[in-house]
Order: sequence, then structure tokens, then C-alpha cells
Amino acid sequence: MTTMRAAVLTAPKRFELRDVPLPEIGPEDVLVKVTRTGICGTDIHIFNGHYAADRLPLVPGHEFCGTIAERGANVRHLDIGTRVVVDINIGCGACFWCRRNEVLNCAEVTQVGIGRDGAFADYVAVPARLAIPVTADIADDVLVLTEPVACVVRAARKAGVTFGQSVVIFGAGPIGNLHVQMMRLVGAAPIIVADLSAERCRMALEAGADAAVSDPAELKETVRRMTDGRGADLVIESVGSKKLYEQAFDLTRRGGHVAFFGITPPGETLPVDILRTVLEEGSLKGSVAGMGEDMHDALTLLSHGRFRIGDFTKASYPLERIQQAFETLADRPQDLKTQIAVAA
Repeated sequence: MTTMRAAVLTAPKRFELRDVPLPEIGPEDVLVKVTRTGICGTDIHIFNGHYAADRLPLVPGHEFCGTIAERGANVRHLDIGTRVVVDINIGCGACFWCRRNEVLNCAEVTQVGIGRDGAFADYVAVPARLAIPVTADIADDVLVLTEPVACVVRAARKAGVTFGQSVVIFGAGPIGNLHVQMMRLVGAAPIIVADLSAERCRMALEAGADAAVSDPAELKETVRRMTDGRGADLVIESVGSKKLYEQAFDLTRRGGHVAFFGITPPGETLPVDILRTVLEEGSLKGSVAGMGEDMHDALTLLSHGRFRIGDFTKASYPLERIQQAFETLADRPQDLKTQIAVAA
């Protein structure tokens, strides 16, 4: 076999299913036969031409699982047929940032499905050191959620959330819902969600939020009422809206924190009240992708059923219908995750 199927994004909003050469692997790499790939918010940004447009044509797809189909000559710790998930963040492995598990700051970083071809294809080649063997009896439609869960694991870790801290989460889509569940796991309370979709707000309440607000005019009063007038300890922006980032600071208590998570278009900036930030000892922290131990922790949490994932596993399309899957996403708010079933 020398070729494989791949969904190539040739231009914004246009996938073409093509036969392409099978990826070549080096002595330290493995070839993964893809079974499932999830559609991520970042994939939607790429599809719409808002992100990574300069890298087209591209095979997107970075939330995936599969089995080892081939291994490089120097790979000994992974056997053919081993089920794996993959840390998609490929750094040099030796620099200051890679040693600190801050791989996205590595000067040589690239990401599977974003900076190089990814998993909307039959096979994907990755460094063997980033393939994580799966030993638990866990279904593919759950396993494929490891990467997005790793993202919220890292966000919680970076924010340093502790028991009883109040949290506001902007966005009740797939990643917002996972933020709700992560905050509940680490003991945050109350958890308040804001989203324009009443359906998504309902799902957030089912996931563990203490309040969900679909009317923007009611949000500030709700936050003040539920935090004894102080404002939230932490506000997580998971939508990628400059307006919501600005609002986040207004909802945060003195000494509170804003978590920058949602991706905005390049070059967008915010005015920051420097004196207020200094005097109130406020802070902000960015976080976007799970990596390293975040992936292992996410896999452990999923393996032990710590997340409600029913609404993440209902929608599945074959690779041949990937264009339809992307085009209908906005019409299916009840489907928190759409998955592409690559292998039968």
C-alpha cells in the first residue's frame, strides 16, 4: 500500500477527498492507523479561513485515536497494533520550554493537523515519543476526547483553581462544557456559565453548572448575587471574542484571575487598566492546548468515567461526508462533538 484517503482542505470551506501518498516515517516515528477523529473549534476556525489559512492545502484533524500500523527502526516501546492517543505538540524536545512542558513556546514547534497534515485521513505519522499507549477498555468514541479534555486539564492547572472558588465560563459549547466538568472535579463553586444558546445552557446545567445565563443583560447581576457581590475568583473565556474578554475583567473580583483560552483573530488586543490590575493584584493567564502530562491525566480521567460524555458521542460521520459534517455543525447545537469515523 502506497496511498491512502485524506480529506484535504484545499480552500476555506472546501474539503476534497483525495488519494494521497502514505506518510513516510523516520527511525523515531510511528505510523498510526486512524480510527476516530473529533472536530474541534480550531478545526472550524481553519475550515472557515480564520486560522492557519496560509497553510492550505492541509489535512486538518488533531483530536484522534488509532492503532500503531508501522514503527521506525529505533522504536521499541510500542508494538504494532497498540491502541494510542497522541500528544499533537511537536517541539525540539531539548530546549528550555520543552523541558518545562511549555512546548508551544518552542521555536521549532508544530502541531499535528494545524501546522502539518493531521488525522482526517487513514494514517498519520507522528514521533513515537508522543504516542500514548491505551491500556484501559475504553471505546474509540470516548478515547477520541482525550485531547480536548487535556486542554481543560491544563487550563485548570494553569489557573490554580482551588476548592470553593467561584468560576464564570464564557461559552457552553464542547470545550465550555468540558470546562464546567473540569471545574466541578477540582471543587470550584459556584460555576456560572454564559452562552447565547438556551439549549447549550441547559446542557451546561446537566453537566454540573450551578447557573447558566443566556441573556447577556442578566449575567453581571447573576455573578454578583452568587458571589456575595465580589465578582468571580476566575473567569474563563472559551469563545474567542474580544468583547467577551473585555467583559471578563468586569466580572472578576479584586485579586481575581482571567483565563485566556478562546482563540481570536490574529492581532486583536485589549486595553488593560494597569493601575487597577496592580492595586487589586489581578492576573491573566493564557492556555490553549494540553500537552505532556496533561494528556496522560486526561486519559486517566476518561478511563475512570469522570466526565459525562454522552452528548459528545452522538454525532458521527464517515470520512466521505466530512464536508457535510462541517457544514451542518451550526444546525446541531445538541451535538457537543461531531466525530469522523475514519476506519470502519
